[in-house]
Amino acid sequence: MLATPAEVAAWLRLAHTPGLGRRLARALLDALGPPEQILAAPPSALRALAPQNVVDLLLAPGDAALLARTLAWLDEPGNGLLTLADPEYPPQLLEIPDPPLLLYVKGQCALLSQPAIAVVGSRNATVQGVLNAERFSMALSQAGLCVISGMALGIDTAAHRGALRGPGATVAVIGTGADVVYPARNHALAHDIATGGCLVSEYPLGMPGITSNFPQRNRIISGLSRGVLVVEAAAQSGSLITARLAGEQGRDVFAVPGSIHSPLTKGCHLLIRQGAKLVESAADILDELGGYTQPRTTRAAKTPPTELLRQIGFDPIDADALALRCALDRAELGTQLLTLEMEGLIERLPGGAYQRIV
Repeated sequence: MLATPAEVAAWLRLAHTPGLGRRLARALLDALGPPEQILAAPPSALRALAPQNVVDLLLAPGDAALLARTLAWLDEPGNGLLTLADPEYPPQLLEIPDPPLLLYVKGQCALLSQPAIAVVGSRNATVQGVLNAERFSMALSQAGLCVISGMALGIDTAAHRGALRGPGATVAVIGTGADVVYPARNHALAHDIATGGCLVSEYPLGMPGITSNFPQRNRIISGLSRGVLVVEAAAQSGSLITARLAGEQGRDVFAVPGSIHSPLTKGCHLLIRQGAKLVESAADILDELGGYTQPRTTRAAKTPPTELLRQIGFDPIDADALALRCALDRAELGTQLLTLEMEGLIERLPGGAYQRIV
């Protein structure tokens, strides 16, 4: 990682000069060497590679406030800045057409180079979709795969939470500065990821949640991964952008099927028609990737509360009626309902009712 303030300053100017862009920056690096040498090169050499207005901006004094903010952030434990020239830069990102020049990293940097699978989907996920994302991600993490997602609400949040329960852990690729949590309600999740996984961004510190940033960051989500699993997605979902980028990058695309009547399965079914692999369990993904087997657990499997499951049936029923029917107090009932829900056997409906789904 970058060691001196001068190196940090030079890379910040190269990465964040308006109008320069990643491709032109890489052309300068290829032709002239590290950023310090680029900034010291004769203007005529720069003009041979870049437009005059971009050269003027590049040679102007750097953003002193951004540099100070970045240096202070780098002094905090667990924070780092990876560049294209860094030996710790994730090798799989170098395979994509436009890798980020800089990666702001908070947490376990080594996870960026581990075998990984992306798990993405709708922000407005169903209860079953959230359960599927969490269970798939936990199983994939237990098999040793790092789970990559974007820390959005819904499927992304569930994917991170499930992955943190296994040794593979998780990486959140965010569309803001690495010091900004978006959405704000994911502050606790961001802390958990920074502690047990890794947060990563290509955007300068302080960058807010700008809409155009999120499709851009999707290429990093897919680029870090061996494949992308779409759990739930509408026909126009941003998750389909990640799936398309994955295909263009030579990654596998997986999709979970669902009801033909649900708008949140339209995108998954479209991907399957286009050649994505239909999956019903994490084992389907592990078999396709090869080289991974789910480890045996040393704990006895929990036996679901089968009597309560029989009492629920397939028609919606509220918790008060269940408590009376099963002669359970509310605390015990809540525990058993949570167990059934986490096992994917029941679904909590709007209004607090429950319905058996298998």
